[in-house]
Amino acid sequence: MAVTEQHLSTMVLVIGTGGAGLRAAIELAEAGVDVLAVGKRPKDDAHTALAAGGINAALATMDPQDSWQQHAADTLKESYLLADPRTVRIVTRGAAQGIDDLERYGMEFARETDGRISQRFFGAHKYRRTAFAGDYTGLEIQRTLVRRAEQLGVPVLDGVYITRLLVHDGAVFGAYGFDLLQGRRYVIHADAVILAAGGHTRIWRRTSSRRDENTGDSFRLAVEAGARLRDAELVQFHPSGIIEPENAAGTLVSEAARGEGGILRNALGERFMERYDPERMELSTRDRVALASYTEIKEGRGTAKGGVWLDVSHLPRQTIMTRLPRVYQTLLDLQMLDITREPIEIAPTAHYSMGGVWVRPEDHSTDVRGLYVIGEASSGLHGANRLGGNSLIELLVFGRITGQAAAAYAKALTSQPRSAVAVAQARAEVDDLLAADGPENVRALQRAVRTVMTEHAGVVRDEEGLLAGLAELAAIEKRMADVGVHPDIAGYQDLAHAFDLKSAALAARATLESALERRETRGCHNRSDYPQTDPGLQVNLVWSPTAGVTRESIPPIPEEIAALMGEISTVGKLVE
Repeated sequence: MAVTEQHLSTMVLVIGTGGAGLRAAIELAEAGVDVLAVGKRPKDDAHTALAAGGINAALATMDPQDSWQQHAADTLKESYLLADPRTVRIVTRGAAQGIDDLERYGMEFARETDGRISQRFFGAHKYRRTAFAGDYTGLEIQRTLVRRAEQLGVPVLDGVYITRLLVHDGAVFGAYGFDLLQGRRYVIHADAVILAAGGHTRIWRRTSSRRDENTGDSFRLAVEAGARLRDAELVQFHPSGIIEPENAAGTLVSEAARGEGGILRNALGERFMERYDPERMELSTRDRVALASYTEIKEGRGTAKGGVWLDVSHLPRQTIMTRLPRVYQTLLDLQMLDITREPIEIAPTAHYSMGGVWVRPEDHSTDVRGLYVIGEASSGLHGANRLGGNSLIELLVFGRITGQAAAAYAKALTSQPRSAVAVAQARAEVDDLLAADGPENVRALQRAVRTVMTEHAGVVRDEEGLLAGLAELAAIEKRMADVGVHPDIAGYQDLAHAFDLKSAALAARATLESALERRETRGCHNRSDYPQTDPGLQVNLVWSPTAGVTRESIPPIPEEIAALMGEISTVGKLVE
C-alpha cells in the first residue's frame, strides 16, 4: 500500500511548541521569516505551563544593587563550576530584554503598588530577582507566547510526532514525522531546524513530567543526525514527588509547601532534616533535601510505600488555602487527600535535565550545520545544579538569539541539497515499526528502562549499580528488536511509544555511561563510592554513541564575575 505523505516546506522548522520553541518562532515571524512550529502535545498544554515559581532577571526593581554580573556569579556558583561562563553571561545579560519582550507581548506580572515588577527571593540568589505571576508563572508565559504567535499568524501543527531529522552531507534539510491521530506522514523541508523538544526526565519511574513528554526525543533526534550530548548525567531530582497513584507518581508538591513551614518526617516520626542540615532544616537546598529523603528511605526509615512524610496540617487552614491552593487541589484530585488534616507521602522525583545536546554558547548551533537546540534540550547554563527560576529566562534569551541565527543561516544558503535516501530511511523506519508484530510490549520495555534508571541512576549512584544498569539496559535493547506495534481506532499512540522507547534507551545509555565516568560527588551527582569533589573533574562530559564519553574543558570565569562569587545568606529563604 502506498504511504500518504504530506510535503511541507519552510525556511525554519521549529520542533517543540513549549516556551523555547514558541519564542524562537515569534522572533522569526517578527523578522518576516517563513517559519513552521510542530509539537506532539497541544501548544496550550506544553511542559512550560507546569513551571510555577518564577523567572529570573536582574531588573533591580526591589534591590537596586543587583546586576547581571551578580546573577551570573550566583548561577556559576550554584552550577558547582560546571556551567559555561559564556552561556551564563549571555543569559544573564539578556535577561532584562527577555522580560521586556514578555511585557511587550502583554504578560501580566505581579507588581508592587507603585507599578514596579515585583521580584522575590529564590534560593541561592543574593538579591530578589525572580519575577512571577502567582504560582502559575510558566502557564502565564506559555499563554502569552501562544497569544503572540497567533497574532503573528505563526502556523503551528499540534499532534505531530517528529521521528527523524533529515540530514545530507552533515547539514539538516528538514524532518520526518506522523500525525498522532490519523497516522498521516509528513515530510517537512526546511533550510534550518530549531530543536526545542525538552529533556529526558521521563526515563525515571518517578518524574514530574507527564507520561508523553521529556522522553529524550531531543537527545535521540540530535544524536542520530550527528550531534553529541553534554552532561547527560547531571539530572536534578526534586525532593517532593507524590508516590500514588502509579500513573501520576512523581507529580510535584511545590517547594512552597516547605517554604510556608511544611515539616519532613520519616516513618518513625523523626524530623530527619536535623541530621542533614540543622540550620536550614526543610529550607535547605533541593539537592540536599532530596539526598536526605533518599538516605532515610534507603536506610529503612521510610514509609511502607518507600517515601517520607511532608506535613503542612499544623499550618492554619487559611494559609494553606491562600498560599498553597495548587498543592491542596492536586492532592484532593489525585488522592482524595485533605492536606489540612493529613500528611503527604512523597519521595524524590526526576525533575530537570541540566545537560542536553552539545551547543555553541553564542548561538546554540550544533555539530550539524543548520541545526540549533534550545531550552531543556540544550546544555551549558546549569552545570551540576540549576538556580531556581533560570530555566524560564533561558527559553526567552536563546529563543530570540537562535531565531536570529537560524534566519541568518537560512538566508545565506546558496542552495539546499536534499537526499531522497534520507527520506526513504525515515519512511522505512516508520514502516518497519508499523509492520512489527513481535512478542515484546513497548510499554513494558519503557517501564523496564525506567526501573533500571530508578534503581541504578537515581539520587545516589555507584560503580557497581551503574555497571549493572548498563548490563540490564543492553538486555532491554536486545528485546527492542522484537516489539509489536499496534495502532488502533483511537490513534497512533502505540507507534509514538515505540519511538519514545528508542529515545529513552539512547538517553539512558548516555546518562549511565557519563555517570560512570564522573567519579566524584558534585551538585546533583552523588557517587557513594567517590564522596568527594574532584578538581580534575571540573569538566563537561560529552557523549556520542561512537566516541563514548570524552572530557571538555570549561573556559575560565571572567574576573568581574569571579569576584562576586561569595557565600549567600539563606536565612529564612527557601533554597531552590
